[in-house]
Amino acid sequence: MNRSIRLEKTPQRIISLVPSQTELLHTLGLEQEVVGITKFCIYPDHWFRGKHRIGGTKAVSFDKIEALNPDLIIGNKEENERTDIEILEKEFPIWMSDIFNLEDALNMIEGIGDLVGKKAKATELISTINKEFSDLKQWVEDNQLEKKSVAYVIWNDPIYCAGGNTFIDAMLQYCGLTNFIGQDRYPELDEASSESPDYIFLSSEPFPFKTRHIAEYEEKFPNSKVKIVDGELFSWYGSKLTEAPRYFRSLLESLTSN
Repeated sequence: MNRSIRLEKTPQRIISLVPSQTELLHTLGLEQEVVGITKFCIYPDHWFRGKHRIGGTKAVSFDKIEALNPDLIIGNKEENERTDIEILEKEFPIWMSDIFNLEDALNMIEGIGDLVGKKAKATELISTINKEFSDLKQWVEDNQLEKKSVAYVIWNDPIYCAGGNTFIDAMLQYCGLTNFIGQDRYPELDEASSESPDYIFLSSEPFPFKTRHIAEYEEKFPNSKVKIVDGELFSWYGSKLTEAPRYFRSLLESLTSN
């Protein structure tokens, strides 16, 4: 965001405005330092139940944040509202991430690790993530999977998908899959198109797709195979990245066995 912040000391009162980065802060060992989270920060469970909640990612409570008196707020350019950030940055140091691919995510982990005094743990986490994604890449190459097209659906009625220039698109590429959506960001799926993707992935979030939605999409897109996928493992760019590659491999194996 082309801004700079300066901290005189290691922060002791941190508020996180993004669920995946909240989970990262827990992984880094900031049990006491994190004082506030959003209502969507469900991991870890004891933080969700025990930490102060300052509203949602898109609608923060300024009064609650002010009462917590943070010495650092951590947010994300896509997840949080610009107007909220512009108001908060007048009073508090705010560190923002902007994530489009794995490299961005690893840079975010390194940056937060440095900022909160957990550089060694961040470096260890980055090493683990790199190893898992390297193993996935090798597995995809070794199995020479036929490239299949995927429409990754994030919302129902209207049907919105993850297009290019998104973190989800980067994860699909690591799986050796081709994004069926030709537009960037999150366009609406053209149901009238004569072409269909090989697969339609119905994400478990942000819209909570369930098994009952599969038949609905099979009827709309009879030439596509429809599958529910774990939205957290496709879109969370913090600690979940240690789990994502193995999930992707299991998903690919289930697709090729059908």
